[in-house]
Amino acid sequence: MKLLPFTDHAVIENSSVLVLANDADPLQASLEGVTRIDLHFPKFTDGRAFSQAFLLRRRRGFEGEIRATGDVLADQLAQMERSGFDVAVLRADQDMATAQRVLAAYPGYGVGKYQGDAVDVQPHFKDSKEGATA
Repeated sequence: MKLLPFTDHAVIENSSVLVLANDADPLQASLEGVTRIDLHFPKFTDGRAFSQAFLLRRRRGFEGEIRATGDVLADQLAQMERSGFDVAVLRADQDMATAQRVLAAYPGYGVGKYQGDAVDVQPHFKDSKEGATA
């Protein structure tokens, strides 16, 4: 996951960037020509953007960039990545070094990853080369 400081995020108004409202249904959005979708967290306790990202990845098959904006805290990054976000724009008061440490220390990329997620649907214990043997 790529991390951006608040100062490096630019809202681009063109047809390749879709800024999806927090209460919008991602299943109804037109994704034709879209390469980036910005999903906004109005406050850290509002998790609707997690659901939107998951639906965009798993049900819509969106392969472009999904960017988290708004009230993005370091402790949300691992779940954001598992939900389908590629980029997180940290809230202005969040320390980049701390956020990178938190994300790197997340146990979900080894022993702790026991279930699939929006990006990698296979659980950790499932060998992708394994056949359908029981």
